Amino acid sequence: MKCRLAVCVFCLFATESMGVYAQTDSASTPAPQLTKSSNAADRALSNNVRTALIKAKIVDTPTISVLAKNGSVTLAGSVREQSEIEAAGDVARTVSGVNSVENALTVRQQQ
Repeated sequence: MKCRLAVCVFCLFATESMGVYAQTDSASTPAPQLTKSSNAADRALSNNVRTALIKAKIVDTPTISVLAKNGSVTLAGSVREQSEIEAAGDVARTVSGVNSVENALTVRQQQ
């Protein structure tokens, strides 16, 4: 009985290890390498867009988050009116270094 159990356990481990061995290195995709300079450029672009929004005085900037990645800017958060969504996107597009703007702003529910 002990011998039979040992054979079953051995077979189980042998078949499981084949699946692990069969996986190639190309099956796991490495994460993209982020450099300090690209992170700094993204932060600078986010700050420039936020500064432009503050100077424009058309939206309530504390409720807006700005995320930049390789020239693509995402605006998220809430504003008072639909016109502010469009205006914020227009302001962001005017900032030097912005290639595209994803406007994920929403109109805040009135209480």
